[in-house]
Amino acid sequence: MHRYDVTVTTGASPDIVWKLLVDAASWPLWSKVDSLDTTRSVGLDPGGDDGVGAVRAFRTGRTVTGERLTEKVEQRLLAYEDAFIASMHNYRARIELKPTASSGTVIHWYGEYETSRLLGWIMPRYLQKFMQGMADGLARYAEECHPAR
Repeated sequence: MHRYDVTVTTGASPDIVWKLLVDAASWPLWSKVDSLDTTRSVGLDPGGDDGVGAVRAFRTGRTVTGERLTEKVEQRLLAYEDAFIASMHNYRARIELKPTASSGTVIHWYGEYETSRLLGWIMPRYLQKFMQGMADGLARYAEECHPAR
């Protein structure tokens, strides 16, 4: 089993960070994914508040990955698992939000997965860096668009 674990702090409030996380349509604005593939997504909320069971399909280059939301605790936790990800199996991830004393948010994003022996040499380092970029992008975008008051 491989793992990644990233943490970043933003000056944006947990409410703002949460709204970006639960709205799959916002992910291409702040993350490393290129687009939301609505034809392969299932159960997306038109108001941008995707619920447990929704499958969010994201395109990055030529690759489309699908993630099913498995747990949701308002402004505190969003968890998901692979619905269809060709390079990984048994993928589970959690994004935990914790308020800071200065009205900001600590974003803790971590996950575990299995992959082929060949990809096992490459994937851990690549995914750690990729997910750090995801968390950094979320923190920066939330802060730039909606700074803490």
